[in-house]
Amino acid sequence: MSPITIRRRTAAVTLTAALLVPLAACGKSEDKPAADAGSTPKAVNLTVLAASSLTDVFKTAGAEYEKTHPGTKITFSFAGSQELAAQVKQGAPADALVTADTKTMDGLKAETGNATVIAKNRLVIAAGKANPFKIDELKDLADTKIKVVLAAPEVPVGRYSKQILDAQKIEVKPVSQEPNVRAVLSKVELGEADAGLVYKTDSAKSGDKVVTVDIPDEQNAVASYPAATLKASKNAEDAAAFVTWLSTPEAQKILQDAGFQKA
Repeated sequence: MSPITIRRRTAAVTLTAALLVPLAACGKSEDKPAADAGSTPKAVNLTVLAASSLTDVFKTAGAEYEKTHPGTKITFSFAGSQELAAQVKQGAPADALVTADTKTMDGLKAETGNATVIAKNRLVIAAGKANPFKIDELKDLADTKIKVVLAAPEVPVGRYSKQILDAQKIEVKPVSQEPNVRAVLSKVELGEADAGLVYKTDSAKSGDKVVTVDIPDEQNAVASYPAATLKASKNAEDAAAFVTWLSTPEAQKILQDAGFQKA
């Protein structure tokens, strides 16, 4: 065989081998699907126990979280913080807790992870529609002709109410003591009471059903809302992600748009 023929055959073999290498690589690539391509997000159901005063804003926040975290479904259970604490101690199945005061959360250290304050709030006087008694300051609530409703003292808003009334040496005899702030507000909205002490965010949601009377900062109390995961959660990682998200700019905007103060 001539040297020219040998060189031609060698070149042909080399060219064929070069063409087969990328084809083989392509075959391997096609056999292995791209990572996570078209995969379905893990389905997670989180149960969050939250203070009654967070009812409206957390419905908005929860919807936003679900939108940005496909596969995650959040179910909220709203009640007075003292009721939530009792549920936690009784072993109610839940993943995270948000209370309306640090005292309640501090009493649950054995059941929760580290707590982070996510928002703050203040109290106002919610007066009946048109404010017939012309209530414009705290001391007006001492008038026995005015039917005042307060939250029970074991409820955070009830404890804050007692704190600010005692500080101003104002004696109020409530016609009833309610289990949470929503119940106080409802009594005033329905005309069953002439006035009550509630959170500013709750009164704002009532629109023209009540008249909101602001309380000066020096006479007021600041309510703090701590959030924490529950140690008994079966979704610890996802619960922690939600609690962390509550402090992000996105979640903080939702809270502040609803009238809550920056933590």
